[in-house]
Amino acid sequence: MTLQEAIIARHSVRQYLEKPIENEKITQLQALVDECNREGKLHIQLVTNEPNAFLGGIAKYGGFSGVGNYIAMVGPKGEDEKLGYYGEKIVLLAQTLGLNTCWVGLSYKKQPDKYQVLEGEALPCVISLGYGANQGKAHPQKKGIESYCKVEGAMPEWFRKGMEAALLAPTAINQQKFEFSLANGNQVTAKTRFALTPYAKLDLGIVKCHFEIGAGKENFGWA
Repeated sequence: MTLQEAIIARHSVRQYLEKPIENEKITQLQALVDECNREGKLHIQLVTNEPNAFLGGIAKYGGFSGVGNYIAMVGPKGEDEKLGYYGEKIVLLAQTLGLNTCWVGLSYKKQPDKYQVLEGEALPCVISLGYGANQGKAHPQKKGIESYCKVEGAMPEWFRKGMEAALLAPTAINQQKFEFSLANGNQVTAKTRFALTPYAKLDLGIVKCHFEIGAGKENFGWA
């Protein structure tokens, strides 16, 4: 499965099977976590065989069950966009490995003895990880691409493919509060629109990851 195929196949999954993740897949995920931490100067941590974060009423209220693995999205305070961007890279790798995921902002209980959050860092969310009891489902797209972008002149095919991938990105409450602009032929700007969620910057990073994969990094530059 390619990353483009993973973007299409990925849906948020909240119910998981009690099936351990194979060591070779853990190794691949950890390698990417390490790479993302180096590139982004982050402190993302892969936590396995740890069910306590998703036990109790808050997880059940959020519809979660069977979660025994997750990714603690830790990084310097104020770096939510970067966490979203790199976290989605890990999500898409997991999808190519036959695993399922879900970005989780509130429906879990923090387990400070299972990961580190150092001074000056924050943990805005985690990502559940494992073999889903189902594959989730797509949310209907209510608006077309043009509602989320501004383009000078005709829209290039690479930009359209980037927007198609961006619209498949997970966002808080499925709000999709973002806008992409294209100017000077290949200069792309992405920004958040007004959103009633504390996860707008995180969402923007996730969406930019999808756009980059769909459009092809060789076709444009971030302005």
